[in-house]
Amino acid sequence: MITIRNLSKVFSGQKVLDDLSLDIDKGQVIALVGVSGAGKSTFLRSLNYLEKPDTGSISIDEFTVNFETITKERVLILRRKLAMVFQQFNLFERRTALDNVKEGLKVVKKLSDQEATKLARAELAKVGLADREHHYPRHLSGGQKQRVALARALAMKPDVLLLDEPTSALDPELVGEVERAIADAAKSGQTMVLVSHDMNFVYQVADRVLFLEQGKILEQGTPEEVFKYPKEERTKEFFASYSKTYI
Repeated sequence: MITIRNLSKVFSGQKVLDDLSLDIDKGQVIALVGVSGAGKSTFLRSLNYLEKPDTGSISIDEFTVNFETITKERVLILRRKLAMVFQQFNLFERRTALDNVKEGLKVVKKLSDQEATKLARAELAKVGLADREHHYPRHLSGGQKQRVALARALAMKPDVLLLDEPTSALDPELVGEVERAIADAAKSGQTMVLVSHDMNFVYQVADRVLFLEQGKILEQGTPEEVFKYPKEERTKEFFASYSKTYI
């Protein structure tokens, strides 16, 4: 169980996160939706302390951190429990796909080269890249690079996988292959918090959808409840503009 309590963040006088609290069950896929600037990415980045929240705490099973008093040591432990996939792939350009996936396993998890290679190969195979393990990023398409980034994150066996617009930097024809790889990870029981503008994908993959507005959770429920039967006027307006995409 992941428990997030009273997460707040102010940027130059504006409340970007307004006392957010959330419980996530193991194996759940939570999707954050809302207009740009609603606080979705800030929420995600605050969880692993890439953004420093002003207040709040996160508990992952027995491990708890209070963001107001967090130490460097606790930040490192927290980041080992949360893996993140960004819009940009952030791969090491001078390392092969296999070495990119192995890096964290050797440096953070202190696995031997043999163990790291075995695990990295298995994760690359899961995202359909077994035949690309010796390719450098410059020889991979955007979709393949993002799948390497996904394999790298999943190889760390995180308690929670954070995905911040993982397909927004891709050409439209490459989006499907990345979304399929994410959906497969979800089916295998990986807990996820996802930010995406692809409502069709959110509808298919999420167990619970949170509609964020001005740093607050305005509405939440199953994809069907939130997409098709929203209660709040603001949510209705938002989904009306997306209706052609998912109906």
